[in-house]
Formats: sequence, C-alpha cells, structure tokens
Amino acid sequence: MDRITTPFGFTSTTTDVTAGVDLTGRRVVVTGGASGIGIETVRAFAALGAEVTLAVRDTGAGQDVADAITRTTGNDRLAVAHLDLADRGTIHDFTASWAGPLDVLVNNAGVMALPELRRTADGWEMQLATNHLGHFELALGLHAALAAAGAARVVSVSSSGHLFSPVLFDDPHFDFTPYDPVVAYGQSKTASTLFAVGATRRWAADGITANAVMPGAIATNLQRHTGGLRTPVERRKTPEQGASTTLLAATSPLLEGVGGRYLEDNNEAAVVTRRGPDLTGVAPYALDAGNADRLWELSLALLG
Repeated sequence: MDRITTPFGFTSTTTDVTAGVDLTGRRVVVTGGASGIGIETVRAFAALGAEVTLAVRDTGAGQDVADAITRTTGNDRLAVAHLDLADRGTIHDFTASWAGPLDVLVNNAGVMALPELRRTADGWEMQLATNHLGHFELALGLHAALAAAGAARVVSVSSSGHLFSPVLFDDPHFDFTPYDPVVAYGQSKTASTLFAVGATRRWAADGITANAVMPGAIATNLQRHTGGLRTPVERRKTPEQGASTTLLAATSPLLEGVGGRYLEDNNEAAVVTRRGPDLTGVAPYALDAGNADRLWELSLALLG
C-alpha cells in the first residue's frame, strides 16, 4: 500500500489544498462547526459552494457562525442542527431527520483532557463517548445517506494525542484503571483513527471511504483544561492551516477511493515505533486491522 504524498505541507491552508475544487450541489455535515477549527472547516466548505450543516451543541452560537460565513462567502446554504455527541437522544434525532444523500461527514467535534473522570448517562467515559462513540453512532445512522451519495468521504479528526495510549479494550471507561486525562484523551483519538480503518473496510463497497487527520497545534478552546496551547511557536498553525488536512481528506482528487489512512500536514503520516518528542507520525496500534475490528464490535455492543 503506497504512502500518500501531496504537493502540500505544514504551512498549506484550506485555500491551497482546495484550489480548483467545486462542491456546488454537494452536502456536508461538520460536527462542532461552531468553535475551534470547526469554524474554518465550515467556512472552507461554504467557499467551495457546498451545502453545509453545522451539527452543534449550542445552536445559537452555530447560527451566529453560519450567518457570519454566509456574509463573507455569499453562500446561504448553511443550516444549523442540534447535536450533543454525549447525548444519544440528540444523535438519534439528527440522523432520523436527515433526508437525502450526504457527500461528506466530518467528525470534528471533541473534548480534551478532562481533569476529572466524567461519565455519560450510559456510564461511558466522557472523552471516549464524545470523541469516538458519539461519532460512531452518528456515522452508523447516516450510513444510508453516505451510501446514496455514491462516493462519500468521512473525515475523522484524530490527534497526535493518540500516541499516548492505545484503546484500553479491557477497561475503556476506567472502571478499574486509575483515571488519567491524557491517557483517556489518547485512547479516544486512537479510537478515532481505528474508526476510519474499520469504516473503510466495511463500507468501501458502498463507495464510502474514511480517513483520520491530525490537524496540528492550533490555539482554540479545546485546550481549556490543559492551561492553553504549550506547543513551541514554530510548531503552531493558524486555523486555516489546521483545517487544511481535513479539507484535503474531504475533497482532494489525490485521495479518491483511498481510505483507512492517518494524515498529518497534508500527507500520510509515517508509522513510528515509539513516541518521539515532536509527537509526529502514527502508532501501529492505531492502524491495526485487528484492533479496528475489535473496536467496531465493542462499539456496537456498547450501543446495544
């Protein structure tokens, strides 16, 4: 399997990677589209002419973002819908209300390094529930819409944080293991990557491919529990740079029919054998097909 390389890199922006792309008539869902790099992700899709739905917890904030993007791009085909990935009822409502095909699903929303163990109503650890299980259930509920598009793409926003932990299959919700915020976050982002592997293996025959992306270090409210962004200045990105790998995965002809990969800095990441100080590359356990299958079955069992 050849490693995907592109003309783009660390400093490339959403505008750079989408040059020549026209998404007029295409439909896109972006979770967490009202904050962080989600805003730039929505703006970039809107600038390409797509019909974009912002799936957000705070619909008021989502509408403010949508209105601002309409003013700057001239695209009025933006919608806002309520979605709380830790609340299964809102996921069911969202998927039940969706009608017609869906060309791109961007699983962008997330939480990071919650300082204390928090659980959902189902007893699930909050980071795994939000970053993986909620998106997993959303994608399952939208599978028919993605298949109807004919050549749909799913983008699973992961993180270099996955390098801090594999999925803890025997105790994913820290029922016995002492809770650690970074380990819990790492597990959830490994799960985000394994979802892309598993979804591509199962859904490629339906024309659906999924890839995981590492946006990079961007100062957003995601770091509110870690004291802010601590990455050296030279390794930081703007929102336009951070969202570029998502747009590349969602739109580039270079990735047509390609799935199950982990992308960073607009190229497929190298597999690493240990976590280095620069936190680049992808751990083998995050791409392992056996792990992907095991996570898929675990996720289905948890969803009941």
